Amino acid sequence: MRTLPPRSAWLKGPDFPCDTIPPPLLRPLRVVLLGAPGVGKGTQAELFAARRGACQLSTGDVFRAARADDPCSHTPGLSDALAFITRGELVPDDTVLGIVRERSACLTCRGGFLLDGFPRTVRQAEALDALLAEHNVPLDGVLSLQLPLDRVVRRLSGRRTCVGCGRIYHLKAHRPRMKGVCDRCGERLEHRGDDRPDAIRIRMQAYKDSTAPLIAYYRTKRLLIPVSADGTPEEIYDRAALALDRRLTARLKGA
Repeated sequence: MRTLPPRSAWLKGPDFPCDTIPPPLLRPLRVVLLGAPGVGKGTQAELFAARRGACQLSTGDVFRAARADDPCSHTPGLSDALAFITRGELVPDDTVLGIVRERSACLTCRGGFLLDGFPRTVRQAEALDALLAEHNVPLDGVLSLQLPLDRVVRRLSGRRTCVGCGRIYHLKAHRPRMKGVCDRCGERLEHRGDDRPDAIRIRMQAYKDSTAPLIAYYRTKRLLIPVSADGTPEEIYDRAALALDRRLTARLKGA
């Protein structure tokens, strides 16, 4: 997989220009990715970005990048978000929406976008609809990656996270070059407490309860595209790309 551009306009805010301006595409891809922790949203976003030209826009990446930056460079909204995260609390809708709105120019990227980690609630989805309408940008679909609970537990139990940059590895699927050490920054890898089986099951139930209304919202709008997240990343990508392309083709034909 190729190295993706650092996306400064998204990670650091509107005062920073895009690192790489993609060539204009005849049909830019604009997609939301949904899925419980461990189903591979980030991996699929990277694959779609590498192969379809769209820019991966992850709110989690924004928060991780901000924690490594000088606090003086943070906007008030970003400082508020980090305060909630430090206390172990969910970032409120208004705070998340403010951060996305600060970066709304990224939604008009001529290469398209893949939103990963946003929206998380129906209120955020409604706000995203309004924001896209302001820029006359249509949403092509919502890929909902799905995997049985026992397989999610196995995947997350094998995850290791860099204490420095937050990059995620897996003991079987994505090993670091040197055991226990991050390829990117050289810091140590840890097995986070919330990646242990009992904690995972609690997280999955919370995710299911919180996102059920969001899935119903996108199903009602006829944007939801369920995709099995079983198999290798390549198999999942092929499945997701085929389902998305079928939807786009059907829409062009007026189906």
